[in-house]
Amino acid sequence: MEIIKASGLTKYYGKSRGVENLDLVVEKGDFFGFVGPNGAGKSTFIRILMGYIMHNAGEISVFGEPVNRDNLNRIGYVPSEINIYSSL
Repeated sequence: MEIIKASGLTKYYGKSRGVENLDLVVEKGDFFGFVGPNGAGKSTFIRILMGYIMHNAGEISVFGEPVNRDNLNRIGYVPSEINIYSSL
């Protein structure tokens, strides 16, 4: 079962690339992590996955459903920026 699937995922911030033409599949039971230099697109991908920002092109799904903020109640996310939670 595909837990996360991205096909041709692209996000630009003006003329700057966030993620470009990313294809990725994470299957049930896989362990997956992002490793790369600053500016590689790790945080951009996670923000798209969580529905915090929209992508410019391509498709992304979680548990077979297109990503949106209403269907992500089965994903845990621990951000490095604590200010994401207004109650703290």
